[in-house]
Amino acid sequence: MTALKIYIDGASKGNPGPSGVGVVICRDGQTIKNIANFIGHATNNVAEYTALIHALQEGLILKADNIEINTDSQLLYRQIKKIYKIKSANILGLYNQALHLMAAFKEVSIKNIPREENRGADKLANKAVKKALFDK
Repeated sequence: MTALKIYIDGASKGNPGPSGVGVVICRDGQTIKNIANFIGHATNNVAEYTALIHALQEGLILKADNIEINTDSQLLYRQIKKIYKIKSANILGLYNQALHLMAAFKEVSIKNIPREENRGADKLANKAVKKALFDK
């Protein structure tokens, strides 16, 4: 059984504004993949959900059975856990896409972690935005 521990973060400069996602994928305590992608003009919440979707897609590519998602986004965590309702139509679409991807795994857990424990994904998300803004 392949298990992955994944850290996700989204960043938006301006909210909405130029946005990026950061994903750190670990297996057996070792980082096996870092993802930093610019996603264009978006809100911070859209960036957070897009990071989750990237993480789930990578989990499928890596043929994981079991994934643990770690996020410092309290909103995303509480919406995925069905504690909060989703009021935004554009978030609802991303939420439904994430649930669809989650169904492909034997087990998915999601944890809300402090920002200090998510520095790697945060750095990657911000790097994606900075690279897009300054490489024009």
